[in-house]
Amino acid sequence: MSGLARKFASVRLIRFAVVGIGAALLFFALSWALVSAGLPPFAGSVIAYVLAFVVAYSAQRGWTFGGQHDHAHALPRYLVTQLACAAFAGLSAHVAVSIFSASPLAMSAITTVAASAASYVLSLVWVFRDDQRAA
Repeated sequence: MSGLARKFASVRLIRFAVVGIGAALLFFALSWALVSAGLPPFAGSVIAYVLAFVVAYSAQRGWTFGGQHDHAHALPRYLVTQLACAAFAGLSAHVAVSIFSASPLAMSAITTVAASAASYVLSLVWVFRDDQRAA
């Protein structure tokens, strides 16, 4: 990989992480605010998740991956990716605890890293592939 390509990849990874962390913080704040305002926990969390999902998709598409991917193509793939990553996070958590007897802190760290890595790879090679940009 050339120096320029390596620099571009590292910038994209940093942007991906910034958006992901920001979306997680947004979800946390919104779910807390909505439930504190009186919404039932299930409804407040679902609403917060949907809003964080929209913000994360918009930021990943626009800022991280250059904003030139057709929504009709990228959005369904992003949704499938996030559903797959949620399932992968659950599986990772189960394996960490049931097979490796990980503590809740270790399980959370392992799950976060595993799901984030899977999300980045799938976003890079499938959801926002460079050859899938809109004309």
